Amino acid sequence: MKRILAQCRKELAQFRRDRLTLALAFILPVMTLFIFGFAIRLEAKNISIVVQDLDRSNLSRRYSEGIYETNQFVPVRWSGSDPLDALDRGIGKAAVIIPSDFNREITAGKTSTIQVLIDGTDVNNARVIKNSIQAFTRSFVQNQGLTAGTSKIIARTRLWFNPGRQESLYIVPGVFGVILAIYPSLLAALAMSREKEQGTILQTYASSISAAELLLGKCLAYFVVGIGQALFVIALGCAVFRIWFVGDPTPFIIGTGIFLIASIMFGLLIGVRANNRSVAVQGVASAGFLLALLLSGFIYPLSNIPFPLSLVTYIVPARYFIEISRDAFVRGTGWAGVWTAHACLTALAFVLFSIARRIMGRMQLPG
Repeated sequence: MKRILAQCRKELAQFRRDRLTLALAFILPVMTLFIFGFAIRLEAKNISIVVQDLDRSNLSRRYSEGIYETNQFVPVRWSGSDPLDALDRGIGKAAVIIPSDFNREITAGKTSTIQVLIDGTDVNNARVIKNSIQAFTRSFVQNQGLTAGTSKIIARTRLWFNPGRQESLYIVPGVFGVILAIYPSLLAALAMSREKEQGTILQTYASSISAAELLLGKCLAYFVVGIGQALFVIALGCAVFRIWFVGDPTPFIIGTGIFLIASIMFGLLIGVRANNRSVAVQGVASAGFLLALLLSGFIYPLSNIPFPLSLVTYIVPARYFIEISRDAFVRGTGWAGVWTAHACLTALAFVLFSIARRIMGRMQLPG
């Protein structure tokens, strides 16, 4: 234990002396929080749309004005005769054409067909536009009293957990996972690879300290740094984006500690294998950042990832922490809903430590 603490104090002293690393350890996570927190939006808004009213009646004007009042669509300045030109030029993402007999057909009790043209370049955005226009049309028909009769079945929908559709409740807890997956592991990888690059690791190989003690000492040092990063980033994120815990915060607190250990062990594993800091940075960026961003459920649902790539998600620690984080800030189910994520994080941390210890043990001189 004394050797582990001594190694920890040594790492913290080196970390404090390196002012650039000290600054980057807290500046880069904050930049990532703001970039991801403000830039990523999963719900399309301010969609440019062209409305061509060939009827010019009071009813058609109410319909066209109502589209813009949804606050999801914005009008496009377009003076052409064919709305399709606006889509071809990329001026608008959708075009709505109201026929010239719109009011007459509806007044006569008949059905009037409105043509909607949607730019399908972005499939997800096209689906959002289609559903939004369909929902508005149904609402318009009901509000104008144009329904043929009273429906026998009425569905009353209520959004659970996030009734205000606040996107930050989904994005920001995920950003916490991405940040804590990247930067603690990056610092640990740089610390380990720096010793190999400078040759000081040879003294460790020839010393009596074991591979496990060396790794645990470094892990403890950067666990302290990671706790500081986590407190700083999470407190700032909660203050800026106005989110807070729902339910028991204990699973999140314990899960953060376990996740930091897994993240640091991953960085140490990269550092053990890398011969210099450039390779260590590339390793963390490629294996750590991309996996945490794309295969953790941060943006894309895990159910959408095809087999066999979906199997890789089970060894991504960020997947389990993002589940814990979103439960803490959105659902609040507590231990009953996320205990398996804690168990998986613990298992991954142990596996990463075992692999790193075995690799480093082979490098040391026999005692």
